[in-house]
Amino acid sequence: MNLNYPNGKKYKPKEPVTDIKIKNKKNGSYSNRGMTLEEDLNETNEFYRERKIAVIHKKPTPVQIVQVDYPNRSAAVIKEAYFKLASTTDYNGVYKGKYIDFEAKETQNPTSFPLKNFHQHQVQHMEEVMNQGGICFVILRFTRFEQVFLLEAKHLLVYWERMLNGGRKSITKEEIELKGHHIPLGFQPRIDYIKIIDTL
Repeated sequence: MNLNYPNGKKYKPKEPVTDIKIKNKKNGSYSNRGMTLEEDLNETNEFYRERKIAVIHKKPTPVQIVQVDYPNRSAAVIKEAYFKLASTTDYNGVYKGKYIDFEAKETQNPTSFPLKNFHQHQVQHMEEVMNQGGICFVILRFTRFEQVFLLEAKHLLVYWERMLNGGRKSITKEEIELKGHHIPLGFQPRIDYIKIIDTL
């Protein structure tokens, strides 16, 4: 299936994780199960919702289907589709009467987090949420170390401005460790970011 962005650029999905890779990763502790950041956060959010702690959901991506093939009467195959709108952030919801909005990103880079992983409209959206008194942040995972950090949007905006003014195009791991909050991986919930929010 061909999936395109609103500007016509082709969407290239990440390579799927094979069963062999998952099996190898599962040989370690529960903190290294081969789960993606999105899967871990969805599991965490379900934990929060079931226990009435918070209601946070992954935002669906609006897609316009352009071409569908019907190889037989009981099956339809989508051949071409476009993202309807540029997406904002990945997750939003409510915790203790406060609006929460955040983006989740992963990197294989061991020493820094590339700012190219974010888009201008996402950063602008985060700034707008902050201006309305919402809780806004990014959750960053360094996959090589299985380390997860919560970085408040106000800090991301500083690094984004630095890049726009000709500075470095990434946030160093040291900067994230200094300004962000390490989230130890657990079992239930997997990524307990609410515990960090309670300290802010």
